[in-house]
Amino acid sequence: MKFSELEKICTQVTNLTGETAGMILAGRGSLKQENISRKGLHDFVTKVDLASEKQLIGGLKKILPGSGFLAEEQKAIRGNSYTWIIDPLDGTTNFIHGAPPFAISIALMKEDRLVLGVVYEIVSSECFYTWEKAPAYLNGQIIKVSETASLGNALVATGFPYSNFSRLAPFMQTLEYCMRHTHGVRRLGSAAIDMAYLACGRYDAFWEYGLNAWDVAAGSLLIENAGGRVSDFSGKQNHLFGKEIVAATRGIFEEFLQMTASFFKGTPDNRKE
Repeated sequence: MKFSELEKICTQVTNLTGETAGMILAGRGSLKQENISRKGLHDFVTKVDLASEKQLIGGLKKILPGSGFLAEEQKAIRGNSYTWIIDPLDGTTNFIHGAPPFAISIALMKEDRLVLGVVYEIVSSECFYTWEKAPAYLNGQIIKVSETASLGNALVATGFPYSNFSRLAPFMQTLEYCMRHTHGVRRLGSAAIDMAYLACGRYDAFWEYGLNAWDVAAGSLLIENAGGRVSDFSGKQNHLFGKEIVAATRGIFEEFLQMTASFFKGTPDNRKE
């Protein structure tokens, strides 16, 4: 697919996410307890998640007919060489409690590579987007990762384990290290937003385990196209499906990765699904 075609598709996707965000905001005021289901420990889905996913899939099918889907709230749908990776409402727990942020995250993968990513922060109407070989943008303006060159000057972000506690001990070690050796640690409750904020320079590094592809796909491409680096805890490129991710500015990536790897070394995800 040509550069101009991807740009056109990205514009269509950002329009679709904006429309869907409006529907999500409208549904927030009418959300009741009976509209909330539990998928697992501290893992919720609402009628708004389901409605958002339905609207997004319907719109994306029109944008790119024949494509497949990997979405949070339904089984994967096989398609041609293109697959959409969708989180219809990242930050559902925040949404339930009326506490921003929460977002829509959409990525497009061709075979084994990401070619498009959109993260739409719903309350602030901030739309982060990029496509293959393009800059990363926020509401029409090109964004870049920060120029922070040392971990000691960094503001870092993470997400707390909420159902998978198999690697809690090394996570707490990394958390303590960052508390002691950075400007601070932030936890917003949306991995997609954490990664978008890193892409535009608000954060300098991010790490988390237990995430799925729909949590990190769009954010990964945003960070890379904004000049940052992304990997799994061992420095390999298995962050999309490996349920662990490290991301940072180029200036501190190696230092941050070395710290993370030292604590998580030899501690695979031993949770039984």
